[in-house]
Amino acid sequence: MGLQPHFFIKPETVFVCYNAPQKRTGSALTEKVRIILAALILTALLAPCRAGAAEPSPAPPGTAGPIIADTAVPIAPGHFSLQPFWGFSFTRGNFTPGWRRTSAGGDFRSMVNVLRLTYGPVEDVEIYTNIPAILNWAGRVDQPVAGNRVADFGGLGDVSLNCKYQLIKETALRPTVTSLISVDFPTGHAAGLNPGRLGTDDLGSGAYTFTGGLLLSKWLRPFYLYANLLYGVPTSAPPLVKHGEFGPLLPPVLHRGQVTFNLAGEWVWSPRWVALLEFYSSWEVGPLIGHRAGPPAALLGVLPGLELILSPRWNLEAGVAVDLAGKNSTYNLTPIFTATLTF
Repeated sequence: MGLQPHFFIKPETVFVCYNAPQKRTGSALTEKVRIILAALILTALLAPCRAGAAEPSPAPPGTAGPIIADTAVPIAPGHFSLQPFWGFSFTRGNFTPGWRRTSAGGDFRSMVNVLRLTYGPVEDVEIYTNIPAILNWAGRVDQPVAGNRVADFGGLGDVSLNCKYQLIKETALRPTVTSLISVDFPTGHAAGLNPGRLGTDDLGSGAYTFTGGLLLSKWLRPFYLYANLLYGVPTSAPPLVKHGEFGPLLPPVLHRGQVTFNLAGEWVWSPRWVALLEFYSSWEVGPLIGHRAGPPAALLGVLPGLELILSPRWNLEAGVAVDLAGKNSTYNLTPIFTATLTF
């Protein structure tokens, strides 16, 4: 066993020294001084352990956060960020009610561009909006409608307004805990669908959706961990044709509530590079209010990604969302790229 540093004092060593028989050499005052010094050093060593729960956590790196999961730490007061997303989705097939995979019945693709605008009005509060633009394509469908085997349609999707409030600040032992409330507005085209467009003209839910839940995050060097648990309640949507009648891009009527559970982890392995892995899932349940319409859907997937930190204000991220399992839904392969600029 190697030599220990001279300032390293184990608690059991102090105990042994205190109880060992003492030689009669030296004065009693000297022995008392030694005992007092040992006790003071032991107290100094144990004090940080007792204070750990109250100490603030080390400052996390300036990452942009996950691509799909939401962050828990609000943007700084008075700051504004601009974050566009570019995603191109390839529909690979459908999930049956028994969680099995079947053919998509054609070639279906979607390009989704989302602009996220974020602002911090005051301490612990963040407000942001998502503005999506969607372009759908359908081609070589197995069952043409009105003689059409190819179609495309694009426009504005459902716009959302979101508000975060930080409930608990992160410390050395506890995570950041933040509440989230959001409203999705039925701005996307959802009524008066043309069957001849093979479902490509369905760009929204046709309903308002009110969502609430909790966002968590914890910095454990060199990993940044995230978790989301949300519940959304939609209002009644206009009647639509059944899912899959004209193609997998036609979703069922959204009367059911939706539970969202996401996990994500970032590995900050250098000052500029961050590896990202996400697990995302959504489950239709209930509903708490209203009547049921259509069978419940579920979807689970993962997203591996990579982030480049160009500066404290400028981040780039890229990843691929892979739908792994589900029921009554489609499964897609979606490369996503996003950039974050903070002012």
